[in-house]
Amino acid sequence: MVNPGRTELFALLEPEVEALGFELADLEVRLGGDRGLLRLFIDHPDGVGLDACEKVSRQASAILDVEDPIPGDYSLEVSSPGLDRKLVKEEHFDRFAGSKVKLKLRRVIEGKRKYRGVLVGREGDEIIIRVDADDVRIPLIEVDVARVIPE
Repeated sequence: MVNPGRTELFALLEPEVEALGFELADLEVRLGGDRGLLRLFIDHPDGVGLDACEKVSRQASAILDVEDPIPGDYSLEVSSPGLDRKLVKEEHFDRFAGSKVKLKLRRVIEGKRKYRGVLVGREGDEIIIRVDADDVRIPLIEVDVARVIPE
């Protein structure tokens, strides 16, 4: 695998992270230059502590050593998603319904490219966000970045 993308790395690592009892909530890939970075964001209903990060890091490192999907030098980091976590998977939009969120869209919808409001939820391939008193329906494919706003 030459210069694997986010999707390929997610497919490689997600089953291993899940086998340890955690969700691979997101990953960040920055390759190239002198030193690359692969950052895994893991989650668990009981939270994520240092022990969990170390456990996942050891397993991910072993898989990456065997499969060797990333050329060159890179750092592997494992972290919790944090309070301002990104919503990446469809189920994230279900789980965090009722939370305040901010969205950046790929294109302008209803005159705006950025939204802040309460995530009402997801219906099929759309999310619904309440901005002031109005519900706005946004196709998931149009969401570039979605983050929870910590309260």
